[in-house]
Amino acid sequence: MKNNLVTILLLILTISSYAQQKLTIEECYAFAEKNYPIAKQTNFLQQKTSFEIDALNKAKLPKIDINAQATYQSDVIGLPTSLPGVEPINKDQYRATLDVNQLLYNGGMINANTKLKEAQMLTQQQLVAVNLYQLKSRINYSYMMILLWQDQRELLLAKQSTIHSKIKEVKSGVKNGAMLPSSEQVLEAELLKLEQALTENTFQRIKELQNLAGLTSTTIKENSVLERPSTTLETNGVRPEMKFFELQQDQIEASKNIISKSNLPKLNAFGQAGYGNPGLNMLNNSFDDFYMVGLKLNWNVFDWNKSKSEKQALDIAKEIVTTEKETFETNNQMQLNELKSEISKLETIIKTDSQIILLRDKVVQSSDSQMRNGVITTSEYVTELNQLFDAKTNQKVHQTQLELAKINYQTIKGTH
Repeated sequence: MKNNLVTILLLILTISSYAQQKLTIEECYAFAEKNYPIAKQTNFLQQKTSFEIDALNKAKLPKIDINAQATYQSDVIGLPTSLPGVEPINKDQYRATLDVNQLLYNGGMINANTKLKEAQMLTQQQLVAVNLYQLKSRINYSYMMILLWQDQRELLLAKQSTIHSKIKEVKSGVKNGAMLPSSEQVLEAELLKLEQALTENTFQRIKELQNLAGLTSTTIKENSVLERPSTTLETNGVRPEMKFFELQQDQIEASKNIISKSNLPKLNAFGQAGYGNPGLNMLNNSFDDFYMVGLKLNWNVFDWNKSKSEKQALDIAKEIVTTEKETFETNNQMQLNELKSEISKLETIIKTDSQIILLRDKVVQSSDSQMRNGVITTSEYVTELNQLFDAKTNQKVHQTQLELAKINYQTIKGTH
C-alpha cells in the first residue's frame, strides 16, 4: 500500500512538472517579434512591393488601345474650284483605330523605380523592426515584475512557515500556563495578514502575466516558471535604428538616381491601323482602311535646373537623417550612462541590505528567546520578525531593480 502511494505521488509530480511552462526572456522577445500585430506588416510590405514592381515592369510590354470616334463639324477643307471626280468632304466623319506603342528606351527609369521601391520596402520593414524592438523594454519590466512577485511569494511562505511553528510553541506555552492566550491570538492575526498578502501577490502576478501575454501575443499559463535572464553587460551591440538610418540614406540615393535618369531621351515605337471615313486620304470621301508605323523620340534637354534643385533637396534630406542618427546616438549614450550609475548605486545598496538582514536576523533570534522566557510579548517578537522580512523584501526589490537595469542596459545597447 505504501509503495502504491509513493508511485501515485511520483506520477502526480511528474505530470505537474510537464504541465508547467518554462519561459525565458529571449523566448518572450521571439514571440513578440513573431506574433505582435505590427509584425504582420513585414510580409504585407513584401507583397505590396512585389505588386508595385510587377506594375512597373508592365511598362516594358506593348501598350494597345482601341479608339473610335464619330464627329460632325461645321466646316471642312475644300478646294477653291470644283474638279471632276473630286467630291466635297463630308462634315460627318467616322474613325476607328488600333494603336500600339512599344517602349524601346527610357534611360533605365523602370529599373531605377524598381530599386527605389525595393529601398522603400526595406526601410519600412526596418521601421517595423524598430517598433518591435521598442517592445523589449516593456517586456523587460513585466518579466522582472513577475520574478519579483515570485520572490516575494517565497518570502511570504517562509514567514508563514515561521509563524505556524511559533503558534505551536505558543499553544504549548498557553496550555502549560506559561503564556497568555492573547499571545496566540497575535500570531493568528499575523497569519491572516500573511494570507491576505499571499492573495494579493497571486493576483498581482496573474495581472503581470496577462500583460506579458499581451506584449508577446501568446498564451502564458498561470503556473509558468520564468527563468532568470543573464545580466552580463556586453559591450558590443547594434540597435535596429542604426540600420534604419542607413536604409533611409540608401532610399534617398535611389531617389537621386531617378532624377538623374528623368532627363535622358525616351524612344518609343508606335503603329496604328484603322478604318474610317475619310481615311488618310482626305480627298477620298468614302470609308477606307489605313495604317502607319513610326518612331517617337522625346528628350527634355533643358529643365530650368529642376533636377538640380530636386537633388539639392535630397542632399538636405540626407543631412536631416544624419542629424537624427547623431541625436539617437547621443540620447542612447545618455541612457546608458544613467543606467551605469543606477547599477553602481543598486550594487552598493544590496551590500548594505545583506548587512541589515544579518543584524535583523540576530535581533529576531534574541527576541525569540526573550519571548519564550516571557521577557517580551508576542507582539514585540512579531514586530522584529516583520522588520527582518521587510529587510529581505527590500533586498529582493533592489536585486530585481538591479537585474532590470542590467537587462535594460543590454536592450539599449542592442546586445540582444
